[in-house]
Amino acid sequence: MATTAQGAQPAFRAGDKPLDWGREREMNALEALMWRAEEDPRLRSTVCGLEELDCVPDWDRFLAAHDWGTRLVPRFRQRVVEPLGGIGAPAWVTDPDFDLHYHVRRVRLPEGTGWSELLSAAEQIAMTPFDRARALWEAVLFEGLPDGRAAYFLKLHHATSDGLGIVDLLSNLHSRTRESNPDKPQPLPPIPEQRTAAQELAHQLSRDAQRLPGRLARGAASLLRAMARPDEAARSAARLADSLRRVLGESGAEGSPLLGGRSMSWRFSAFDVEFAQLRAASKAVGGSLNDAFLAALLGAFRRYHEELGQPIERMPIAVPISVRAAGDAAGGNRIVAAWLAAPVAIEDPAQRMLAIGGQLRSARGEPALDAIGAVAPLLSWLPGPLVSQVGGSLTKANDLQASNVRGIREDVYIAGAKIERAYPFGPLPGCATMITLVSHGSMCCIGANVDPAAVTDTVRFNHKLCEGFDEVLALGGEFTPTIQRT
Repeated sequence: MATTAQGAQPAFRAGDKPLDWGREREMNALEALMWRAEEDPRLRSTVCGLEELDCVPDWDRFLAAHDWGTRLVPRFRQRVVEPLGGIGAPAWVTDPDFDLHYHVRRVRLPEGTGWSELLSAAEQIAMTPFDRARALWEAVLFEGLPDGRAAYFLKLHHATSDGLGIVDLLSNLHSRTRESNPDKPQPLPPIPEQRTAAQELAHQLSRDAQRLPGRLARGAASLLRAMARPDEAARSAARLADSLRRVLGESGAEGSPLLGGRSMSWRFSAFDVEFAQLRAASKAVGGSLNDAFLAALLGAFRRYHEELGQPIERMPIAVPISVRAAGDAAGGNRIVAAWLAAPVAIEDPAQRMLAIGGQLRSARGEPALDAIGAVAPLLSWLPGPLVSQVGGSLTKANDLQASNVRGIREDVYIAGAKIERAYPFGPLPGCATMITLVSHGSMCCIGANVDPAAVTDTVRFNHKLCEGFDEVLALGGEFTPTIQRT
């Protein structure tokens, strides 16, 4: 996100175009579901990233970088307009009152501050709800870290994009050099829009009315095909029903008795694991890096429960699966969820890795994997309180949501400062824990977000996370122990 100092007026070039990222005008069904479920504050869908910088960037250049970023990606000058009465899809509209000063700020941390204080400050920003009348992002530059270092904290609403989309965004915005690039595109700011809820409703109703004949024709054709082959239709329905029962959790996994509490509070912790070593551990067993990641997490939960005298056999977890295809537009959300009865009690990390990997591969083949995607269009039309009630019932039973996202492997910079680590912190939509891995350079940067009402001994839990990763890393031979950032 490097650019010229803010004191100089950007050299707009009319021929320069913004990125084709986040260009859909309306939220898809999953995004609308996340947006409206926030009627229950425990279901807030805030996604955060914390990047460690090797030095403090120049402030004017830092501000100018964000101005440039909002011109290159107009989504970040847009706010959400709900159609009148919540009928239809929430729409993205360029904010006529967009003010960069609101979205970007800096904080000077107290002398002697370390990562514990940094994470505590980041938690407070993450837990603060968005102003829903403004663009759904905030950026904070934290200064005052030891050795002249700094940290960049970016907060987005999950309705903006999924993990892969966010990594793609940052890959385009972060610079490959410390120096400014005078040749990068300089698009004009997007034209502000004045759009009321009533106007948005009228627009969507008019458009949908034009599409209705085609949809009816396609529906009638499907019905005729089913009537022509009723036996096959019945078998397909039965297969889908069986798959739906498996996907939605008739697995016997009950929530952990230790993790039943829920609150509106979040607690962050961050860990470093060598990417090559975690990959070597997965290859030693014939699994994937994601299998090794999940096996390490389950090992941590096993140790935590056993040490507190309440061992468990299995636990309900959710793992997002990307369905992003080559032709999909950049940005937005292209994910479905796999619900698993994860094997916690398996002591051998190799066997645990094979077991969870097999479960996930089986889930990927389920016809009803996109069960939520199938009903999301219907749910997204319901009133907000009802959406939060239904949506919350799908996530509050989860003891863990775990996500592994391919990150940026090359050196990148922001306003002249090198980004040395990038830790992800996903939301807690009613679940007990959310743990995310993003690869950055040679490291796996792991961000854990836990509800302290569920994980009541966070110090012990973080220690068990380190042990869980170390026992998996040992499968690949000699390894560097997991580091918790403190």
